[in-house]
Amino acid sequence: MIKIGIIGEYNPFHNGHIYHIKKIKEKYPDSLLILCLNGLFLERGEISLLTKEDKTKIALNYQIDLVVELPTLFGCQSADTFAQKSIELLNNLKVDKIIFGSETNNLEYLMSLAQKETEITKEKFTKELKKGNSYLKSIMHFLNEKTIPANDLLGISYCKAVLKNHYSLELETILRTNSFHDKNSKEKIISAENIRQKIKNNEDYSYALPEISQKSIQKINEQLYFQIIKSKILTDTDLTNYLDVKEGIENKLKKEIKESSNIEEFINKITSKRYPRNYIQRMLIHIFLGITKKHANIPLDYLKILGFNENGQKYLNSIKKNMSLPTKPPQKSIIFEYEQKATILYDLLINKNTYSKEKLNKPLYIKTAPCLNESNQK
Repeated sequence: MIKIGIIGEYNPFHNGHIYHIKKIKEKYPDSLLILCLNGLFLERGEISLLTKEDKTKIALNYQIDLVVELPTLFGCQSADTFAQKSIELLNNLKVDKIIFGSETNNLEYLMSLAQKETEITKEKFTKELKKGNSYLKSIMHFLNEKTIPANDLLGISYCKAVLKNHYSLELETILRTNSFHDKNSKEKIISAENIRQKIKNNEDYSYALPEISQKSIQKINEQLYFQIIKSKILTDTDLTNYLDVKEGIENKLKKEIKESSNIEEFINKITSKRYPRNYIQRMLIHIFLGITKKHANIPLDYLKILGFNENGQKYLNSIKKNMSLPTKPPQKSIIFEYEQKATILYDLLINKNTYSKEKLNKPLYIKTAPCLNESNQK
């Protein structure tokens, strides 16, 4: 039996995700699928529209066998950290390969760019950043590429994680059927970004995701989020302690938040050539959650199981003795402390109590899963 890893945020879970799983099952019908799931605060600095419990339940209902958590501390950081920690967790679970969506569907090309990126010296990169360019634009300069699609960029981060750590697991791609930046398409499979935009604009999106996902979408209180961030920015004596808050930008944060009436206006005012929107969104999440620079790269100290089916449970029991990470957090785990804090703050934003499930730390169990069908809206 081949063990296949998937890395996902499911924000929200849609027909494209069903297509991804279906294609894997077509090629590897006897495979065991293990999902590394990003939970509440996401890689692009966004807040999840679904609770991690609902995302876990949906995944198990669509033939994922085992779901593990990517801790919030790493899930809301940049692509490289997101990829590194996700792959480290899946490697600990002894997957044979990780399969991800790609616009080019060319793993050799992505590996070549990853190799080039690992060869960039810190001195050269710092020099490029001092020109006022963003991290991404600086990377593009060294790779001699004008543009790289969003999922291929993440794919390059997966490749770098495998190369740097000499993991024996394989990477494989599946061709994406849509563009991440296409916000106008009304096809059955559209990007999560497209769906989120439609939700924000009160447009119909029901054709793009199963009903179980539609019913799980939460209303985020963005104004409360803005007010909490405003309070922290105006009262904190040293914002530079927080991850991604670079020296010099803290004054602009304090100035512009006084003159902004909502989070969107504030983000637009501080977004620039050097600090793109995703960077700003991540920085604000770090301020909101209190994520400091000194904790950004601490080692993983546990592996949380969010859910499994019968096959996933059997597999987990078969490898537990050979896993390097425990399935329960040790005492005084900083990673777990951030997770609890993130859950409490997330509950404020959606007016729910998911923290009670966080305290239980009990995996969801679903015995069997139905057949995959991306057109099934019932």
